[in-house]
Amino acid sequence: MQQLSVVILAAGKGKRMASDLPKVLHAIGGKPLLAQVLATASRLDAATRVVVYGHGGETVKKAFADEPDVIWVEQAQQLGTGHAVAQALPALDAGSVVLVLYGDVPLIQAETLQPLVADARQGRLALLTVELGDPAGYGRIVRDERGRVSRIVEHKEATPSERNLREINTGILAVAADKLAGWVAELDNDNSQGEYYLTDIIALAVRDGVAVEAFTVAEPAEVQGINDRQQLAELERFYQARQAERLLANGATLLDPARVDVRGTLVTGKDVIIDVNVVFEGAVKLGDRVRIGPFCLIRDAVIGDDVEILSHCWIDSAEVGAGAHIGPFARLRPETRLAAGVHIGNFVETKKAEIGLGSKVNHLTYIGDAEIGAGVNVGAGTITCNYDGANKHKTVIEDNAFIGSNSSLVAPVRIGKNATVGAGSSVSGEVPEGVLALTRAPRKDVVHWERPVKTKS
Repeated sequence: MQQLSVVILAAGKGKRMASDLPKVLHAIGGKPLLAQVLATASRLDAATRVVVYGHGGETVKKAFADEPDVIWVEQAQQLGTGHAVAQALPALDAGSVVLVLYGDVPLIQAETLQPLVADARQGRLALLTVELGDPAGYGRIVRDERGRVSRIVEHKEATPSERNLREINTGILAVAADKLAGWVAELDNDNSQGEYYLTDIIALAVRDGVAVEAFTVAEPAEVQGINDRQQLAELERFYQARQAERLLANGATLLDPARVDVRGTLVTGKDVIIDVNVVFEGAVKLGDRVRIGPFCLIRDAVIGDDVEILSHCWIDSAEVGAGAHIGPFARLRPETRLAAGVHIGNFVETKKAEIGLGSKVNHLTYIGDAEIGAGVNVGAGTITCNYDGANKHKTVIEDNAFIGSNSSLVAPVRIGKNATVGAGSSVSGEVPEGVLALTRAPRKDVVHWERPVKTKS
């Protein structure tokens, strides 16, 4: 079977985006447009992925430095799609099948493209088309009296009758590399734009007796290109609607499907309930019967069964055990690991913290660089003083310890099993097992004291 080479055209400037960022680096679903297309090419098992870049090229290449197998080809002058493909041809295996995609068409699906690739492997030129109610500005598919594709005419070159055609060219096609190379070499720029149109190879294929097979995509948004912020926003909403449909089909309850955003991958268990304006980023996994309140952000996290996350919580690169209760207004920072049944309350922040079975940190507390055992109660206003201005130090609180409110634990420090730290204490060093540690200053009462009053001017 012929190998597949994918050529992605990504050299456009994107002036209408009104941005210093190259167009293909703008994001849909939390990923750059070009990343979406590269991922689709990978799902097709492409042996070669070639990106033709131009404006902002070094910035684009740098953004994809973690994909070393991508071949980058510069189109120094933007002289049309045919010219762009010509730049890529030397990087392709002459015996392969070539699929041409676009860096600003992010939602094209591998399942849509597979029939094109299969058809091209049979020696045909496979073309992806779509029917639009308003095709203004797009190249029209012109068919002969038998209904076969005979050529593509660009909008500016079309006659009035041709402009009435509703089937348009998406620009996406697949064909054998050797045929493509021969036709591209014949292209000229004798048109109103002075460009080399890749679409002109359709007429050349017909001339040479190569069958042209058109595949019509059912969903226009899948082949929608992005040229401005409005189109970017519209495709983002389409993408998120598809994510919501998938979540609902998998058994999750979305209290408003239009107000949940998935900017990565989200896997849900059974009977999950997600309230409005929740954002998922990176790779997130939710267990069975998880309940998430409104206005939460969850990134790169694993949430166990029966967890309840109340409103306005931020969970980042953390693991939450079964039956835990989080929030409201809690922040779990990277490397937080909560065991089953842990309670993290309002205005609590954790970072690089392991908190054991059934422990509670319920109010206005910072726990950083800490290891907390099972059955521990941490009172309101407690902080682990983990940073000395140069280095981080660890706090260890062993099983069933009790930390009174408004305590400062100055790391490195260890609180033994069943020990108690009295409210308002500042503790360093080690508190032995089972003892009560108090560091309050002695109380002093001043009798007959008068509160100051304002002096009259």
